[in-house]
Amino acid sequence: MARTKRKPAIRTGNASNGREVAGPTPNPATNLLIHDILLRSGGRMLRLGLEKGLLRNRYGKSTAKEIVDNRTIVETLASYAVARVATRSVPGAIVVGGGILAKVLLDRRQSRRAAQREGDRKLREKARRG
Repeated sequence: MARTKRKPAIRTGNASNGREVAGPTPNPATNLLIHDILLRSGGRMLRLGLEKGLLRNRYGKSTAKEIVDNRTIVETLASYAVARVATRSVPGAIVVGGGILAKVLLDRRQSRRAAQREGDRKLREKARRG
């Protein structure tokens, strides 16, 4: 059964019914903006910390930081775009998931050492760019 997008009902007058949007100001739009900024910055900090933590075990703290910090704009925008496609629709998630699966199968087809050497080489190049 196909799902259709519902448009939210537009209310006029006092739509709050005595309830407030939680936040430091009485303005709900400002509170929403503050919450959005906090969530996005917290998510970014968590993501960067996880990325550095995953790399730290193999490459050390300073090299892991360089790898994450020396990511190019193209790499950053590409990962953002792919994540956006994957989260916006089921077909997008299927396409992105299929691409990831294909890459995993390609890497597994190589010998384990060859795949590790290739990944190490690419990550060390990123660390040297800075």
